Order: sequence, then C-alpha cells, then structure tokens
Amino acid sequence: MFKFIKTEIEGVYIIEPQIYGDNRGYFCEVYKKSFFDENGLIYNFVQDNESKSKKGVLRGLHFQKRHPQAKLVRVLDGEVFDVAVDLRKNSPSYGKWVSAILTGDNKKMLLIPKGFAHGFVCISESATFSYKCDDYYHPEDEGGILWNDPDIGIEWPKLEQIFLSEKDKNNLTLKESKMEFDL
Repeated sequence: MFKFIKTEIEGVYIIEPQIYGDNRGYFCEVYKKSFFDENGLIYNFVQDNESKSKKGVLRGLHFQKRHPQAKLVRVLDGEVFDVAVDLRKNSPSYGKWVSAILTGDNKKMLLIPKGFAHGFVCISESATFSYKCDDYYHPEDEGGILWNDPDIGIEWPKLEQIFLSEKDKNNLTLKESKMEFDL
C-alpha cells in the first residue's frame, strides 16, 4: 500500500510506502504500476537513474525542453531537500515551488509530473538518490533554471557550502529563460 499526499501544487505528490520491519530489517514496495494507475497516477516509466552526492552538492534545477519527463524520486541512503518548480504555461502555480525532505529512513518519494524543473541538495554527509523517468534522457535537450533565482525564492536549507556543476552555475533565471511547457 502507498499513501498519496497531495501537495499545494496540482499533480505533485509525496508518496509514503508501507514499511514492514522487524529485527531483521525491513521490506517495502517502492513502485507498483497497478496501484499507481488505480489512483489516477498513470505513468510509463522507461528509465531509472541513480546519483551519489556529498553534503552541499546541489543538482538542478533541471528539465528537458522538448522531451519533458515525469519523475518519481527517492533517496536510498542519506537525506536530501528535494524541489519541483512548476513551468507549465497555463498553470495557476507557474513559477511556484514545492519541496520535500527525502531520506533513506523515511522512504518518502516525490512524484513530479511533466512540465517541472527539478533539483535537490544533499543535507547529510552523503546521499544516494534514485529516480524513475517516463521519457529517456536526451543530453542535447537539457535545460536549467538558476537554483537561487530570486523570483522563484526557494528556501534552501542553510549549509556551510554549496557545490554546483559548471553547467548549473551558468543556468538562467526563469525570466531570462522564458521557459514554459505547453502541457
């Protein structure tokens, strides 16, 4: 069983799996297509990705321009502050963001539909991050929004240092990029 928790942005869900634990450890289902489908969350995930980050590594805010991806994200080990920014052209929440703390212990997941920029920062010593995508990654199609765009105003956790890729350091603001998904 899964608990689907609506966020303040339409289409974005925090998902809590049921954990079965005892003195040996635990078991949980992390994805069951039939159960997601029954709850109106119909996705055809085609690619799984995984990354490992050290404390302060911020990845994002990423999207694909012509091949937008829905994502189901979770943390296997460690803790991240995960963010989705609505880039859907006609959405009442365009440019707004929602976040969740995902940890290897709480097993929570964030379901992000197509039309969003996505990013996270590692807030533990390290974190292993896993996500399913409903379209393939196309490197020539990637885009990004500046992680600290003042118009979006994401309230990132306070960390001693933030580590960004060169690509992410050069992302544009949302106004500069004029990015909108017509979904």
